[in-house]
Amino acid sequence: MSAASPNKTKILIVEDEADIRELMQELLEIEGYSVDAACDGQDGLDRLRAYADLDMPNLILLDIMMPVKDGFAFRVEQESDPRLAPIPVVVVSADAHVEEKRIRMGARAALRKPVDYDRFLTVLAQETSQSRG
Repeated sequence: MSAASPNKTKILIVEDEADIRELMQELLEIEGYSVDAACDGQDGLDRLRAYADLDMPNLILLDIMMPVKDGFAFRVEQESDPRLAPIPVVVVSADAHVEEKRIRMGARAALRKPVDYDRFLTVLAQETSQSRG
């Protein structure tokens, strides 16, 4: 993991589907974001806990349905850790009830798969500007 430059927004993708994870990462990197990716909720938590305070992501993109640790379990642990709780989350899921689940999880926004990438980039720009402000 390389440290993000002070002015570069860092995003952690927590997504079990490799094709989707890699596509999101590639798109975000093209747009100038610093990106790290995890293959499930436990991997995501492990990565977050390993970051130095100055290298924490500005935003987490979180799938709901994943093996090992799903998005709900991830959020419970994230919110119980004072270092990780302030990081905003955007849920990305194929679930038909993604907006209801976003509210239950306390996430800032929700995107439904298959993702409309123009909307994806718009939501990320809005959420990352809020998290820095």
